[in-house]
Amino acid sequence: MEQHQLRRAPEADRRTLIRRLSFDLVGLPPSPEEVAQFVADPDPLAYDRLVERLLASPRYGERWARHWLDVVRFAESDGFEKNTPRPEAWPYRDYVIRAFNADRPYNQFIREQLAGDVLGADEATGFIVGGPTDTVRSPDPVLTAQQRADDLNDMVATTGSTFLGLTIGCAGATAISSIPSPTRTTMPWLRCSRACGTARDR
Repeated sequence: MEQHQLRRAPEADRRTLIRRLSFDLVGLPPSPEEVAQFVADPDPLAYDRLVERLLASPRYGERWARHWLDVVRFAESDGFEKNTPRPEAWPYRDYVIRAFNADRPYNQFIREQLAGDVLGADEATGFIVGGPTDTVRSPDPVLTAQQRADDLNDMVATTGSTFLGLTIGCAGATAISSIPSPTRTTMPWLRCSRACGTARDR
């Protein structure tokens, strides 16, 4: 830093610290009373206690669960032209919030979402069917089959991008030798997904 004539930023005052920390951890500003109490606390461990208090707040899970819900394309409506609300979507959302608040181990978090019905966490499997689904069904059996295929492809693609960091959605539609996950490796995922309904079925 000295070589580039850079200096460290000065330490923030306590009023700034509690605001930064509150917005970072729970997404909400501290109350005036909380600010006054923290500013007046002479204990050098006051900041550590503040961190622990905010991490223990239910608001912590609400703040950070939203990022996971974005990753898994969770929605409380169906999408498409009707975009009908899903009154039964909340159990999965609340499961994710509870998992963050409980500091659930990530490997357990993954297993429950892929096989929660076996592990006693049924609501966790809402991950699989949380994406958009077209509720405008066609009398044409070919179009109906295509809609179902689209639902299944969404389940597989989201599972791949969420847990593998791999965009495997295109592998379900084509057999291109240059993609890292060819069609034959995604077919087992599709077969597993066929047992699933949609969010509307839950």
